[in-house]
Amino acid sequence: MAAKARARLLALAASAASLVAAAAVLDRAFPPDLSRLETVGTEVVDRSGRTLALLPAPGGVWRFRTAADDVAPVLVETLVATEDRHFWWHPGVNPLALARAALQDLSAGRIVSGGSTLTMQAARLLEPRPRTMRSKLIEVVRALQLERRFSKREILGIWLTLAPYGGNLEGARAGAMAWFGVSPRLLDPAQAALLVAIPRRPEALRPDRHAERARVLRDRILHADGGAMPAQRLRLPRHAGQALSGLLAGRVPASRVATTLDLPLQAALERLAAERMQALPERAALALLVAEPSGDIRALATGGRISLDLTRAVRSPGSALKPFIYAMAFQDGIAGPETRLDDLPRRFGGYAPENFDRGFAGPVTAAEALRRSLNLPAVALLDRVGPLRFLATLRTAGVTLRLPAGADPSLPLALGGAGVTLRQAVGLYAALAGDGSVPALRLRDDDLVARQPFLPPRIAAMVADVLTQPFPDGGRAGVAWKTGTSWGGRDAWALGFDRGFVAAAWVGRPNGTPLPGATGRALALPLLARMFDLLPPAPRVAAPAPALADAARVATARPADGLRLLFPPAGAVLSNDGPVVVRAMGGRRPLTFMVDGAPLPHDPARREVAWLPPAPGFYRVTILDADGAAAHAAVRVR
Repeated sequence: MAAKARARLLALAASAASLVAAAAVLDRAFPPDLSRLETVGTEVVDRSGRTLALLPAPGGVWRFRTAADDVAPVLVETLVATEDRHFWWHPGVNPLALARAALQDLSAGRIVSGGSTLTMQAARLLEPRPRTMRSKLIEVVRALQLERRFSKREILGIWLTLAPYGGNLEGARAGAMAWFGVSPRLLDPAQAALLVAIPRRPEALRPDRHAERARVLRDRILHADGGAMPAQRLRLPRHAGQALSGLLAGRVPASRVATTLDLPLQAALERLAAERMQALPERAALALLVAEPSGDIRALATGGRISLDLTRAVRSPGSALKPFIYAMAFQDGIAGPETRLDDLPRRFGGYAPENFDRGFAGPVTAAEALRRSLNLPAVALLDRVGPLRFLATLRTAGVTLRLPAGADPSLPLALGGAGVTLRQAVGLYAALAGDGSVPALRLRDDDLVARQPFLPPRIAAMVADVLTQPFPDGGRAGVAWKTGTSWGGRDAWALGFDRGFVAAAWVGRPNGTPLPGATGRALALPLLARMFDLLPPAPRVAAPAPALADAARVATARPADGLRLLFPPAGAVLSNDGPVVVRAMGGRRPLTFMVDGAPLPHDPARREVAWLPPAPGFYRVTILDADGAAAHAAVRVR
């Protein structure tokens, strides 16, 4: 007898094992379809995790990945208490509930009660089917599969991601944003009750169309009067709209993208842009940008009838790059802030620049010339620094100026003769606000932080001191700023910085046509002053310790293997009876040899080149290395 019992038990065990094995094989062969769960839109968040923008999933469905930890606890509590109070302990199906529902359905001759657990609802949301008995059996199997694959809280995440909320809204995140304008983390009990109610009949319980019907069910779930209902579906957030395409371009699609933006500042900057647009001429546009000296963009906005991100548009900067000509002149020892410069009529070959007001100021200090944006002193300094060297130095710092087609670097660079983007200009001004290096501006939190060497810290601080001045109409103190106006009033610029922020404003027409009366001082500078009024106070920075100051001085010193011009020496008098061999020492190859700004053809691997002077006269010999270092000598050929 005992042997027969053991045999039966063994047979039952073998049958059970076979069933389990068969179930496992079928489970692997026919897994749940998770494609709807994986096809979600993108939530763009600011530096603190606040929602900046929501971008729909393919097909225009507002569906966003939402985990149980992403919503207020009251929503999870209300959902489980209302839909499946045994959710935490059953294996995916509730046999008693299913039996009760089956009896009710048989009595009525149709499905009147689902008896569905939340896991079965999740299965139905993953693979929507007509409500039939066959569909119910499939949901039972799928529910068991889901319980095998996911934890209870992960199953809740499926429901919270896919639950329908009317129209093209799916999931608790889209529902909370569209009906209440809040993150699902901030739902109150009445709002949570409505989000549990709507998925039962999403089109029949839409608050904007059937408010009373939705209110009755919400209050029944809440066991109280939940107050007023949402009157309309709200527009989902979309801040920094023009920048979003660039933010996501070339990246693997992600359900969540973290940025360096600050939501309150971003919203304030967008309001400022919209307000200012009301006063601008027809077809005008503007671009605003705020960053930290580190390169993290905190806010950006574009105004006008254009969907492009104008902070990336290449425009003529006018005088906005003059501070960097002065910086290089200060670094070379050509001038200092108190050096006397002449603002008097002068020709540079065939080029005769004038000031904006057609007048001349006479002798002025370099600091005054820069603050007043006088043209002749800037052109004269660029003539000594060298246009090609200026262009090359900016390029090594990560900023490539766009020259007109077929043009060579020349003295008009001082007055806006090459194009630059607002982002590039902000990067250059960030060097003046920081340690002299140029940061690569970043908008995504996962982008690398990169900086390129540009100016010694003491030179950056020197130029910053020169540019620090009050705004003409009042405003925040301690801001260094500079304006720029391109030829014909096509572009109006203002850029400024303090220890905490770098800000820039551009006003113009996107198609490049003139804007009558447009100047940086008249149109862009008032905007810049308003932008700084929106910013928090700049942090106080303690004076560097002696050791750090000494280290900074060492860092700015020319290294022992720095670039030097061996021949000809400065002041040399050369004969005009044959080629002159120009020789260099040190520096990083390839080297560039120039005479009066014109490059000499040569083998880039060599440190010398033969130059045949074309005629007697005075010449300026210049050598540039790959890092932008330069060596000069003024010579005479007789």
